[in-house]
This record gives sequence, C-alpha cells and structure tokens, in this order.
Amino acid sequence: MKLEELKKRREENFLAHKKKKREYYLKSKKEKIKKEAIDYEKELNDINFSDKIKEIAHKQKEYLDSRKDKILKKMREYKELKKEYYEQNREKRLQYNKEYRDKKKEELKLYRQEYYKKLKEKQTEVNNG
Repeated sequence: MKLEELKKRREENFLAHKKKKREYYLKSKKEKIKKEAIDYEKELNDINFSDKIKEIAHKQKEYLDSRKDKILKKMREYKELKKEYYEQNREKRLQYNKEYRDKKKEELKLYRQEYYKKLKEKQTEVNNG
C-alpha cells in the first residue's frame, strides 16, 4: 500500500467512527428526552399545584433524611480533622502570632513617632504663624 492510500483509509475509518459515535450520542439523548417529557400545563395547573409542591417538598425531605446520617458523620469527621490540625500546628501558630505582634508593635511605634513629630510641627507652625 502506498502512503496516500493508507491516509485515505485512515480518514475513512475515522469518519465512520465519528459518525457511529454521533449516532449513539443522539440516540441516548432522544431516550432521555422521551423519559423526561413532562406536561407542565397538566402537572402544575391551578387545581393540583399546591399538592405537587407538597409532594416535591416531601420527596426532598425524605432524601435529606436518608442522607442525614452520612452528612452528620462527614461533619464530625471534618471537625475532628480540624481539631487534629489545630493541635498539631499549635506551636507554629503561636510562634507566628508572637512574631506578627512584635512586628506590628514596631510598626506602630514608628507610626506614633512620625505622627507626634508631625503634630508637634503643626503646633509650632500655628504658634509661630
């Protein structure tokens, strides 16, 4: 076989595969549409609207109740994990906080010095002027 013939055959196979894939996708999409077709005029009319809303709320509550234990378990696990992390890094955090406070203390001291210097200059200008 020549290179051109191989390229042509490869292209044909690729296009056939692409076509097959697209047909499969469209088929599955059509099936989903058929299953989920809802007549909203019929389902949510004035007569049974409140009943439908109650039914939906009831289903959601049942779902949450069924998952309640799992959710609470995950919350407890997260709390434990957070507590462990807090205990493990306690010393690091305390050291960091101490350094941070010292640094801020120095910055505040410098700021106050500058502030009082400017205030003193203003007062001398007012007294002289």
